[in-house]
Amino acid sequence: MRTLPPGVVSPDVSEETRQGADAPPRAKRILIGDPLTSEQVDEQLLPKRMALPIFASDALSSVAYAPQELVMILLIGGLTFLSFTPIVAAAVVVLLLVVVLSYRQLIKAYPSGGGDYEVASKNLGEIPGVIVAAALLVDYVLTVAVSVASGVDNIISAVPGLDPLRVELAVGFVILIIIVNLRGVREASLVFAIPTYVFIGSVGVMIVTGLARTLLGDAPVASSHDFSVQAESLSQAAVILLILRAFSSGCSALTGVEAVSNGVPAFRAPKVRNAQSTLVLMGTIAICLFSGLTALALITGVHYAENPCDLIGFDCTTPQPSLMAQIAAATFGGGSIPFFIVQAATACVLLLAANTAFNGFPLLGAVLARDGYAPKSLNTRGDRLVFSNGMILLGIAAIAVLVVFQARLTTLIQLYIIGVFVSFSLGQIGMVRHWRRILREPVGGARDGAAATDRRSARVGLLINSAGATLTVLVLVIVTITKFTHGAYLVFFAIPVLAFLMIGVKRYYRDVEHEIAIDDTTRFGASGDVAIVLVNHLQKPVMKAIDYAIAAKHDKTLAVHVAVSAEDAARLQQEWADHLVPVPLVIVESPYRSFAQPVTQFIRQYREKHGSSVVTVYLPQYIVGHWWESFLHNRRARRLANQLMLVHGVSITLVPWLLDSSELIYGRRSRPLPGQERAGRPVVVSGRRAHRPAGPPSGS
Repeated sequence: MRTLPPGVVSPDVSEETRQGADAPPRAKRILIGDPLTSEQVDEQLLPKRMALPIFASDALSSVAYAPQELVMILLIGGLTFLSFTPIVAAAVVVLLLVVVLSYRQLIKAYPSGGGDYEVASKNLGEIPGVIVAAALLVDYVLTVAVSVASGVDNIISAVPGLDPLRVELAVGFVILIIIVNLRGVREASLVFAIPTYVFIGSVGVMIVTGLARTLLGDAPVASSHDFSVQAESLSQAAVILLILRAFSSGCSALTGVEAVSNGVPAFRAPKVRNAQSTLVLMGTIAICLFSGLTALALITGVHYAENPCDLIGFDCTTPQPSLMAQIAAATFGGGSIPFFIVQAATACVLLLAANTAFNGFPLLGAVLARDGYAPKSLNTRGDRLVFSNGMILLGIAAIAVLVVFQARLTTLIQLYIIGVFVSFSLGQIGMVRHWRRILREPVGGARDGAAATDRRSARVGLLINSAGATLTVLVLVIVTITKFTHGAYLVFFAIPVLAFLMIGVKRYYRDVEHEIAIDDTTRFGASGDVAIVLVNHLQKPVMKAIDYAIAAKHDKTLAVHVAVSAEDAARLQQEWADHLVPVPLVIVESPYRSFAQPVTQFIRQYREKHGSSVVTVYLPQYIVGHWWESFLHNRRARRLANQLMLVHGVSITLVPWLLDSSELIYGRRSRPLPGQERAGRPVVVSGRRAHRPAGPPSGS
């Protein structure tokens, strides 16, 4: 039976064989599951009840640390500054409400999943769009780092003995979240749904219980209620700056709002309506939880200091309990079951809040790759129909940040929300320009899909987004002023560097497209078709490569041996004659023991003599099954292929030869039974996996 050339799929290969060959390694299959076909992509779309924990876990979980950060900053000025808490919290709630309404308009106008990046690019230009994308990517990395650090912080509040393992725990949780997300959107939503809803329910019950006890005259009291604080002496300007800094820290409750606008394609139809409903529900829950926790923090008298040693009466050699832990202990009792439920749910939802970034980052990366601002690999779906390359990249970046900053929440929080407010501001400004452009159009005009939007809706959108743009720009200025010297300057350095790199990637892809574009000067001028089989020793892999070359029916087929020693060349010539190989053997001397340069020189001389022939070089290559075997072979074929690809008019064909150990890939032994001849095992390459055609091999 004739063996098909490499690159051709045999029609005789059964579907079962093809699926078996395409199956991922067992370890990968256990971790992320069996591959999904492209036709199953619609089955991975999310209903609203599952989309809420996926896209809203970041915004919902931020209420666990936003009140804590707000109280902590105000406490720098002393206990009397806690009286500003209601005013600052109210300002955060108003801002959150405006931002939610603004993004509801954005989802309606730009449902393709680009979010702020798409809005800024289409309405403000390339540079603002790239800046928004860079800001969002940085913010997604910090979202993972802050969420995981906060979750670990709450675990340590319940189990202080784990404090020395803070970094190790954080890194382990990031790896676990990566694995869960690589299993696919639907499976991830099932894993994350229960902790998110338990968090909402348990914290809601705690808030209602605490407020009810207060109304009944039995107000809960926090463990830090009696601690005084060593306050700083502040001037009038410093007081204003401190209040603004507390407001900027409280604004961390807004992080994650933009994730829904980036994830609209992941919703079930009707996508826009479901995404808007999820956004509004998320905003409502976040406002209720944030307001309730802030109120309970004031009622119970929580005193949480940036430096625990500033709390007079507190043993600062032990970890400081989080605000959530203190409120739960005051409401239910420190050793009660509800206390541990709240702590466990808070820790889980904070850890899983990173999942919002693991959905937003890959989707944004895919959009950027589609537009040419990021590597094309970010727009490739993995076995489980998720953008797995983006998830892995995000995980690596987050782990690096956690290790560098030792997973300390108070340090990481200073880097946070800068990026998100950069994207908020530019996105809202872009939406203002979007609505104004629509309103300038004559009645009945249509441009950029404006025919589907009536003028009244455009005026409402303009009003909402104008308010959103004004407030977010104002908050961006406040956040910049108050956080810049506390570490936020690193973010202001990272965003332009990343934006510059993305523009460079765009220019590179543009230049490559221009270079390879077909034009009227393209000519077909090859005058011949020559096959060259590189021969080191006369062995079965070489004979199989010769068999392929003959089967391809080139105009001329030559075997070329690079002679490093005269003895080896003479021995090969004798074996060639003894075995009657039906291909001429050419000996090319290599006094400097190199391989690629003599072959390149031979090809150039041949083409100078015989015209611009198309040359196909056949290279036998071993396929092994054990990782350590790769170190026992010199991998010369791969190196030669990389070098010969630089020669004009040359194409490379790697002819794989499967050693016995390679059968581990297929999960069956290949040793022949006694008396059976060991087959040559020709391989037909099909996509990612090599198949062995049925029947005995020919030509060896």
